[in-house]
Amino acid sequence: MAGQQEAANPAKLQNIQSSTGSTQADSKTEEQSLSEKRKTDSGAVVMHFPREQQTLPNHFYFTDFERHTAEIASFHLDRLLGFRRAMPVIGRTLNITTEIYEIADGELLKTFFVSPAGNLCFHGKCSYYCDTAHAVCGSPDTLEGSFAAFLPDKVLAARKAWRHPWRRSYHKRKKAQWEHDSDYCSLVKEIPPYDEGRRLLDLMDMAVFDFLTDHGRGFGKPFHDETSILAPLLQCCMIRQTTLSTLLRFHNGPIRLSTAMRQSMVKDPVAPVLWEPHLEALDRRISIVLQAVRDCVARENSSQQVVHSDKIDSKL
Repeated sequence: MAGQQEAANPAKLQNIQSSTGSTQADSKTEEQSLSEKRKTDSGAVVMHFPREQQTLPNHFYFTDFERHTAEIASFHLDRLLGFRRAMPVIGRTLNITTEIYEIADGELLKTFFVSPAGNLCFHGKCSYYCDTAHAVCGSPDTLEGSFAAFLPDKVLAARKAWRHPWRRSYHKRKKAQWEHDSDYCSLVKEIPPYDEGRRLLDLMDMAVFDFLTDHGRGFGKPFHDETSILAPLLQCCMIRQTTLSTLLRFHNGPIRLSTAMRQSMVKDPVAPVLWEPHLEALDRRISIVLQAVRDCVARENSSQQVVHSDKIDSKL
């Protein structure tokens, strides 16, 4: 009953404003945390395209559409894999008129218009893709979106960002070093913070996660498996023991990853979250990851060189 009440009475948006590359909304919710009730900020991604819309063949991974359903599904997948690295995300249906237009600031307000089809639209203010041709439109003013919790402000929770060693070039013609250097992992192993502790194994976890989600396209190509995303695992030939055990459990059953995802997402307010071929792709991609691990074991001639314990204080 509690879940039904929450779905019927979603958090009220308090503020919405345009920011670089996106539109942000603040919702005030009351959550029980350490016996204190606190305000929770959330970021919104709204629906541009239907669930079955695939990546266009001439689109680069860095020009693909943002998908609100991908945000939701990634959160559930992260929980099932036990990584606990994705911020909480939930789907929600919005009324553009009463929940966005009426509380929008001056600059964002100027971007609202009524389309030729009679739908209320807006596109926000940003450096790219914020124009009439890339507007977000309701039907006529009802819109699906995903809401994600933000990390606390850096003033409250200091942290440092590290450049991902296997970051793509985000260029139409240039390739990153890892794409043409077969011994790239040896270089990474000498660079802090990846030269000791758990950080390198964390990257292996994220490579698996990104591969399963079709990262860069965010569940955009269910019939194509982009194995270059597995470059960290393929080049370093290492994986965390618990991650391997989790993948084997979903591969062997009795519950496949696709089934676990359906069960996990079924109560989301905008369910069904994913197009069925994307769920089927998860099972197929787990098999590909496991085959990559087998190939590594054969190459190293030792499973102990490939499968590592979860100790975080050992030198890799």
